[in-house]
Amino acid sequence: MKNLLHSALLYLLALSPLVAATTPPAPAPNPPPRPPATFADIAFGPHVNQRLDVYVPPKGSGPFPVLIWYGGIWKPVRNVPDPNRFLPAGIALVAVGTRTLSDGMADHQKEPVAYLMDDACRAVQFVRVHAKEWNLDPSRIAVGGGSQGALPALYVGCSVDRANPTAADPVERASSKVTCVAAYRSQPSIDPLQMQTWVPGVQWGAPALGYASFTESLKRREELLPTIHRWSPDKLLRAESAPIYFENNWGLTQPDKVSEADYKVHSPAWSIGFQKLAQAAGTTCFVKYPDHPTEGYDDIWDFIKKRLTAR
Repeated sequence: MKNLLHSALLYLLALSPLVAATTPPAPAPNPPPRPPATFADIAFGPHVNQRLDVYVPPKGSGPFPVLIWYGGIWKPVRNVPDPNRFLPAGIALVAVGTRTLSDGMADHQKEPVAYLMDDACRAVQFVRVHAKEWNLDPSRIAVGGGSQGALPALYVGCSVDRANPTAADPVERASSKVTCVAAYRSQPSIDPLQMQTWVPGVQWGAPALGYASFTESLKRREELLPTIHRWSPDKLLRAESAPIYFENNWGLTQPDKVSEADYKVHSPAWSIGFQKLAQAAGTTCFVKYPDHPTEGYDDIWDFIKKRLTAR
């Protein structure tokens, strides 16, 4: 009997690696579902694309600091980073949709970029006016966006305060100043010459200046300079600009399986070039990409949280 038990034990031990190898791993826990907006589809202007959604932390007494996140500038989009990253930390979120460059081109606007930049500022002013109603802290507002959506956020952070104390519209009387700016994989300029200086060969953003062709916008740059200096974040930098944090998921070498056009539009070289201008202007500016960390902040999300919750 002893020999039989011993043989059976040896057999099971020999079999156990095979069983382990053929047993599927336990499924990873599902991430928590994204909560719905607390206040949805709120108009902050008369155009159908001027809409926002507000996500308020379900716990805590508030008033809560808030991150305003801009969506698409080519087509109407509004979204926010994962609310589960911010709501438990006591930070509210606002997803903003604006009039787009396509809207400006369709309306034959001389400066299509004015549509989205004006809307970006108005969204901040609108949130500030309704802060008490939504239990938000009007003194702690950050703005941000990913890729194209970072452009209006950078404009808000770099431009002068839009507050007009004599305006009839209470929204226009409110301040457009923000605590900080978060820009992920962004293009921080509409100047065709500046962007090609930073990233040789890149072609981006001609509709902001009213042209379908980048070549045409570059050719006409001299006559477009007033528009560029009015709306391009790199031309508006000053010591009073809000602190800025750039993050890129790619480094200074084009990754395999990423097209040249995609890499150039999302290269960290944009933010490195912008940072040099920001530092010369006296603006606080951080740049993170692989193998290039930032002192004091783990990443763009850590920057937002720390800046918004600092006292």
